[in-house]
Amino acid sequence: MKKISLGLATAGMFVLGTASSAAMFQEEAQAAKGFSQVLKEQFIQGGPAFMGIVLLCLILGLAVAIERIIYLNMATTNTAKLRTEVEEALASGGVEAAKELCRNTKGPVASIFYQGLDRASEGVESAEKAVVAYGGVQMGQLEKNVSWLSLFIAIAPMLGFMGTVIGMIQAFQKIAAVGNLSASLIAGDIQVALLTTVFGLITAIILQIFYNYIIAKIDGIVNDMEDSSISLIDMLTAQSK
Repeated sequence: MKKISLGLATAGMFVLGTASSAAMFQEEAQAAKGFSQVLKEQFIQGGPAFMGIVLLCLILGLAVAIERIIYLNMATTNTAKLRTEVEEALASGGVEAAKELCRNTKGPVASIFYQGLDRASEGVESAEKAVVAYGGVQMGQLEKNVSWLSLFIAIAPMLGFMGTVIGMIQAFQKIAAVGNLSASLIAGDIQVALLTTVFGLITAIILQIFYNYIIAKIDGIVNDMEDSSISLIDMLTAQSK
């Protein structure tokens, strides 16, 4: 009997634990659903005029950020390995072999190497000028559309503040028309006004994180380009002697 009672008690505790876990999971799901629903409602309450523009800034900014991240990741190469391979190609097959290697390698560093090697026959100074000039071109490609991202970061909170100011003006117009200061009268307008600021700041914060990551990625690639360019000139100088 004791064994049967102990087994029933254990089974009952297991059922209660399972039911408790299921209840907690359901509450968490409802809370998540409630947050998304509240966020949607708050967005709608902010008004379609300014909130729609803020949302457009977020969508366009994310599109630019994702495109830049994909491009920069594809432009990132193992520059140390490339320098070693170019040096070996120069030693074994000369400039033409090194050019062929760079032609078949992706990335801005390989492109800069190719331009420098292409002018190697005209002298080291000509190769250095070609490397510097094409390095500027590649830097422009890396920074393409980044200015749009910074523009969206600046515009989003400005639009939010503008919506807040307009909402406050409407609230004071109601006070002037009624002639009585009532919290319930202007609470809705003030809430809508503040919501535009909140969503504008959220948009700017999200885009700022992506912007800083992109800038850091560009700086890393540019540093690799500069170091690799110096290494290429040293290789060409050593070969010409």
